[in-house]
Amino acid sequence: VTDANVMVGKLHPDFFPPVFGPKRDEKLDADVVRRKFAAMADEMQKSMGVTRTPEEVAEGFLKIAVENMANAIKQISVQRGYDVTRYALNCFGGAGGQHACAVADALGMKTILIHPFAGVLSAYGMGLADLRVLKEKAVEAKLADDLIPGLATQLDGLAEEGVAEMQGQGVEDDHIKVLRKVHVRYDGSDTAQVVEFGSRQEIGERFVEAHKQLYGFSMEGKGMVVEALSVEVIGVTDSAEDPVLETGSGVLPAAKGNLPMYCGAERHDTPVYDRLDLAPGCIVDGPAIVTDANATTVVEPGWQAEVTTRDHMVLRRVKALPTRVAIGTQVDPVMLEVFNNLFMSIAEQMGVTLQNTAYSVNIKERLDFSCAIFDDAGNLIANAPHMPVHLGSMGESVRTVVRENPDIRPGDVYALNAPYNGGTHLPDVTVITPVFDEEGRKILFYVASRGHHADIGGTTPGSMPPDSVTVDQEGVMIDNFQLVDKGAFREKELVELLTGGKYPVRNVTQNVADLQAQIAANEKGVAELRKMVGHFGLDVVMAYMHHVQDNAEEQVRRVIGVLKDGSFAYEMDDGSVIKVSVSIDREKRSAKIDFTGTSAQQKTNFNAPSAVCKAAVLYVFRTLVDDDIPMNEGCLKPLEVIIPKGSMLNPNYPAAVVAGNVETSQCITDALYGALGVMGAAQGTMNNFTFGNETYQYYETICGGSGAGPDFDGCSAVHTHMTNSRLTDPEVLEWRFPVLVEDFRIREGSGGAGLHKGGEGVIRRIRFREAMTAAMLSGHRVIPPYGMAGGEEAKTGRNAVERTDGTVIELKHINQIEMKPGDVYVIETPGGGGYGKKAG
Repeated sequence: VTDANVMVGKLHPDFFPPVFGPKRDEKLDADVVRRKFAAMADEMQKSMGVTRTPEEVAEGFLKIAVENMANAIKQISVQRGYDVTRYALNCFGGAGGQHACAVADALGMKTILIHPFAGVLSAYGMGLADLRVLKEKAVEAKLADDLIPGLATQLDGLAEEGVAEMQGQGVEDDHIKVLRKVHVRYDGSDTAQVVEFGSRQEIGERFVEAHKQLYGFSMEGKGMVVEALSVEVIGVTDSAEDPVLETGSGVLPAAKGNLPMYCGAERHDTPVYDRLDLAPGCIVDGPAIVTDANATTVVEPGWQAEVTTRDHMVLRRVKALPTRVAIGTQVDPVMLEVFNNLFMSIAEQMGVTLQNTAYSVNIKERLDFSCAIFDDAGNLIANAPHMPVHLGSMGESVRTVVRENPDIRPGDVYALNAPYNGGTHLPDVTVITPVFDEEGRKILFYVASRGHHADIGGTTPGSMPPDSVTVDQEGVMIDNFQLVDKGAFREKELVELLTGGKYPVRNVTQNVADLQAQIAANEKGVAELRKMVGHFGLDVVMAYMHHVQDNAEEQVRRVIGVLKDGSFAYEMDDGSVIKVSVSIDREKRSAKIDFTGTSAQQKTNFNAPSAVCKAAVLYVFRTLVDDDIPMNEGCLKPLEVIIPKGSMLNPNYPAAVVAGNVETSQCITDALYGALGVMGAAQGTMNNFTFGNETYQYYETICGGSGAGPDFDGCSAVHTHMTNSRLTDPEVLEWRFPVLVEDFRIREGSGGAGLHKGGEGVIRRIRFREAMTAAMLSGHRVIPPYGMAGGEEAKTGRNAVERTDGTVIELKHINQIEMKPGDVYVIETPGGGGYGKKAG
């Protein structure tokens, strides 16, 4: 980025510290920079037919960097519930001022604050920082009036410890300040808010306010839990107030010189000012460059800088930013990268909104959800890095809604989980919202969010029955249900659907709240897409919607060009086999992926709807692409996927499918990697563990080892391939459920040996303190994950129960068992396969 700023003239060797070279005494080498960018421009001309000057190439790099910075700020602010357009951008770091105006424009911010020590602001701040001592203590008690006196006593004890520690650092009593805090969360939630201590009512009010600020809602009537106490003891340093200076004449001093600066596709003759020459009251109109010993500030065209009486520089946009950016619809490599990032950023913001507004732990804490953007035909454009098994299959759900609802209107929202009509398995409910044009006549996009609902009914709590033989036993079917009708939420009809079946949901309030959160996430996507259209114009956005898919297609075709034909037969623990052959057509740069020979649909629930199989294919070929592109429909265009009807990968109704989404999807993925010969198998399972009774229900997936490849070892104790969720913290699990996590560690020696070693699985031991039913859906308890190219296979997993009388019951890969108080359920997950023969 520094080189790019030199190329466009925002940095100049004469006004930059000579800190380069072996002795750190050389200037920036502008000649080398120009030669390198000229070479890149030549390469673009030869390889892409795109004519660019070196300055235009450099500005392209800066544009991408600015968008990435803005997207990061946007995501963090959304996550914390703030609208950045209402604030000033505080700029620090030597390079901050070089990009501040551009980042502010990308965020819609109109004011920037630059401290006189902005270039070294972090170091300056550390030098002025107060000393702090933090003391914490776990509580885990329900908030009530009679709890407050005990909390106050404990806080006093923590304060005494902290004050003594601060005094030991030589801080005098009159410089010590004590802050007492309580960590509060809603009963049933895992996320606490830290608020000031007070009466029960004051704590409750402060918590509700903080919760609304972060998540946008409160839970009326829901109990609150004090999770912990904390005391912050502050040793206050002598304040260093910025001196108030007299306002000068306002006369702008002479510039040190004028330099050519390229920005906004134009070359500007730009004055350069020394920061020390600018007295309070001086106003600098952009374009201009302000230099000092530790930083360079670029005042872009349309911006104005003013020096205040505290010697701060405040930049304000004084000319309205053009509402629409004039760029063409022809593909441009810079704008292609910008739109790739913009589409992905919108999906990420949808995910943050869903996480913040969701009710259930499964979505809010375990992050078992996904968000994505689709075109008007239901083809995937971009996604956030959520759950691969969701992302590759959501398009089928969107296409079902498109096909079955020809008269969709603005304000309509649909929900779907039907495995035989666009869904995957019943716990995964997809909410789909159309994005209309300004007139409300034409659908431009669809946005969708899929969440794994903690319970959707079925024969067992958690809706993951190990013994289901028909899909009806797995929960409530939601088949193209209209969730919102022209803006009106159809709550009555929804509740009737969820509670009216043979196996109804167990917590309808939670389901409804999570569906409302999914609607809110979609609305965030709708709003951001409309902003994008307003900024760039509909024709440009629609053009780049196709360009990003075309780019993904081209990237996959390039990968196909170096692949070889291959086939693989992947045996599962129940004896069924996934067969796949990959045939490469080098002339067309395409591939045929044929699952002919795969076992017929099973009487178990390991059948996977075809959408799951396509999701695995999409995921595998996307992972073969090194470039950072969104996973989208373009990745599938060079691929012909054949999935025999009536096989376990394309079953007929009413075959059970709940394990197909979580277990069979992992096996399809490893079968494809096996056919391509690129890496050893991962653990090949999600280790779906559920337990519960009439009071408690819990579901988790458990990590294991990933496979090794030609130039890398596998990772240990990770969720692999088609899953990307996280485990509940042991402390939270033990607080909320009558269980103890006795052991959770890496399973040494479980990864396959080889030139590159497979990752290790884990050992997890859970002791039950109450009688409950436990169930497991898993794989590779019989068949070990394969090694590749001479690498050794990994160890199989193990499920067992240790009774209090010393009896050990070895369990199969699918099991359900009654746990008694004191019993321990033991899970040992598989490792990943090794790659290559180990030397010697």
